[in-house]
Amino acid sequence: QLQLVESGGGLVQPGGSLRLSCAASGFTLDYYAMGWFRQAPGKEREGVSCITSNGLDTDYADAVKGRFTISKDNAKNAVYLQMNSLKPEDTAVYYCAAGHTGCSAARPIDLDYWGQGTQVSVSS
Repeated sequence: QLQLVESGGGLVQPGGSLRLSCAASGFTLDYYAMGWFRQAPGKEREGVSCITSNGLDTDYADAVKGRFTISKDNAKNAVYLQMNSLKPEDTAVYYCAAGHTGCSAARPIDLDYWGQGTQVSVSS
């Protein structure tokens, strides 16, 4: 079964940190650009960050630059999003996705796979 499974979401206080993980099964991430999207209630899904297939290039949405870090471990077939200095406006469902062409505007393009999402809530 070809799938992406996210984990690591939860409730955190403002200023706190979370690390999201996205594990692939049934296919290898070696040839895919990987990214994280998020969707807050009543808002459109937006690209948060993207990393190229070889892990050498990354891109971030302005709202998360300097706070979030994306990384990719092809040996573990997984991608991660380290989120620091979290703000209430970061509250959303976070999704990982795989695209076969590359990154543009902080998102992978030509998407092939989506995860089911993990909830991140930032509140005091």
